[in-house]
Amino acid sequence: MIDPRDVLAHALSRPPTLGAGRLVCIDGLAGAGKTTLALGLAAITRTQVVHADELLEGWSGLPGLGATLDTVLRPLAAGASSEWTRWDWHASAWAESHPLSPGGLLVVEGVGSAPARIDDLVTTLVWVEAPRDERLRRGIARDGEQMRPQWEQWLDDEAALHARERTRDRADLVYATGASSSA
Repeated sequence: MIDPRDVLAHALSRPPTLGAGRLVCIDGLAGAGKTTLALGLAAITRTQVVHADELLEGWSGLPGLGATLDTVLRPLAAGASSEWTRWDWHASAWAESHPLSPGGLLVVEGVGSAPARIDDLVTTLVWVEAPRDERLRRGIARDGEQMRPQWEQWLDDEAALHARERTRDRADLVYATGASSSA
């Protein structure tokens, strides 16, 4: 089990990197437990949480996520407010925008949430992983068997992204979840 207090302690032990605030990116593999960790952090800190899957333009939106995060986070680094717009997966369209305030702790979680282009803004980069077959099982259980082709493509896409970005190698904290892990 990942203790969100360990992640918080790591982030607070470092100087601010997002202007006067701190940015925790919880990246890793789909279905590994990133959202659970982010919600655990939010519960103990009342921090703002942005879910990267809400910034993707559908199943094929992963390549554009880095630019989107850069656009959303740079104003915060300059001490200004920012906002992000949610992708509505059911309507396949952009939906409402959400404000972000500078300062404090911001958590961005999800596959691709820590692109190298924002390394200067990241206080703590957390990597969460689990075996592929277990992650696929979790995804199908949540989304239904009809989503298997999208899930299989997604798992390939995320592997390519993380290999190119070397995300796990850049992580400050690495956690393995799943039946075969002790984390």
